[in-house]
Amino acid sequence: MKLNLKRPLVFFDLETTGINITNDRIVELSYIKVMPDGSEIRKTVRVNPGMHIPESATAIHHITDDDVKDKPLFKQVAKQLANDFEGCDFAGFNSNRFDIPLLVEEFLRAGVNFDISKRKFIDIQTIFHKMEQRTLTAAYKFYCNKDLDNAHSANADTEATYEVLQAQLDRYPSLENDVDFLAKYSAQNRNVDLAGRIILNDNNVEVFNFGKYKGQPVVDVLKKDCGYFGWIMQGDFPQNTKNVLTNIKLRMK
Repeated sequence: MKLNLKRPLVFFDLETTGINITNDRIVELSYIKVMPDGSEIRKTVRVNPGMHIPESATAIHHITDDDVKDKPLFKQVAKQLANDFEGCDFAGFNSNRFDIPLLVEEFLRAGVNFDISKRKFIDIQTIFHKMEQRTLTAAYKFYCNKDLDNAHSANADTEATYEVLQAQLDRYPSLENDVDFLAKYSAQNRNVDLAGRIILNDNNVEVFNFGKYKGQPVVDVLKKDCGYFGWIMQGDFPQNTKNVLTNIKLRMK
C-alpha cells in the first residue's frame, strides 16, 4: 500500500557502538526519505564514533574501527543531516526507545539544533508486537514473505522496515494510512522526554517513569526533594532528559 503522507517520512536505522543512549555513539546511519508524491531518496552515512567499537558490537553489524577511521565525526555531518531531515516525520524499528533518543543525543553533542517537538514518530516494532509479537527478521518473513539477508546492516534493516510498514497497512484494515494515527498507535507511552524517563499520565500530568518516584508528578517531586533535580543533572541520563527536566523546573518559577 502506498503511504498517505502530508510531509516527508524518513525511515531510518542506526548501527552503533552499543545500546547505551548516553554513552554510545553512531557508526552508521541509513535512511529512506519518502516524499508525499511517492518518490524516495536513499542515503547511508558512516561516521567515526571517536571511540573504540567494541567487538561485541562489531559481531552484530560487522563494522570495525578500521572501517570508520577515515570517516567524518558525527559533528561534521550533523548540519547536513539536520537539513536533510527538516520538516520530516520518522519511522523505524524499535526507534522510539533507541534510535530516536540516540540520534537526538548526537545532535545535542554536536551543538546542532534539531527540533523534534512537531515531528511524528512511527515505531514499526510496536505495531508488529501489538499485532504479532516477533522480531524484524520474523516480521519481514511474516509480512513480506522474504528472508532478511544481511540483517544488522543499517541499509538492509532500513529497507526491510520500510517494506514491513507498507505490508502492515495492506494486512490490517484497522491501521489507518495516516502518520498521526500510526505515530499514536506505535507509541508505548506518552513520552515527555525521548527516553521515556518522564511521561504524561492519564490526567496529562508529567510524572517520573523510573526510580523511587515512579508515577509521581515531577513538579511535586521537585518541590519536596530539592536534591533530586541535581542528582539527575549529574547522573548518567540523556541530555534530552536533562533538558526536559530543566524546562519543567524553570516553568515552576
